Amino acid sequence: MKKKRVLRKKIPKRPKWDEYFLEVAQLVSKRATCLRRRVGAVLVKDKKILATGYNGAPSGLEHCLDIGCLREKMKIPSGQRHELCRGLHAEQNVILQAALYGVSTKESTLYITNQPCIICAKMLINAGVREIVTTGDYPDELARRFLKEGKIKVRKVK
Repeated sequence: MKKKRVLRKKIPKRPKWDEYFLEVAQLVSKRATCLRRRVGAVLVKDKKILATGYNGAPSGLEHCLDIGCLREKMKIPSGQRHELCRGLHAEQNVILQAALYGVSTKESTLYITNQPCIICAKMLINAGVREIVTTGDYPDELARRFLKEGKIKVRKVK
């Protein structure tokens, strides 16, 4: 008796965990309302998503996307004078979302589309984040030094 050939559909390659969470961070960044840089962050522990965040104005306030960029109007270079901005950074929003819903950030991993700035680096250290996985850079050498000193492992993935 002749065996029948079974045709199988080609199954797409299953992404590795880093790739998966970085793709989620990239998707989250699409909600950002910043005119300069769209950043998405995903906080993960034990391969479970704890919270997400993107950069934009606080809830209920007008977004730069709608009314223009304060930093552009004031000609403030990237990486300087973070306090002169309507928006929160993605890292700040992901920590705040976890806090709002009572989710511990201790021993978590942050997947993010850009390296954190110095302000966010300090917050991530105190939030107990143990690792940051990113695909992009940010012009802030002090942040890199603080993350190293704070014993947060930083990995850049292509």
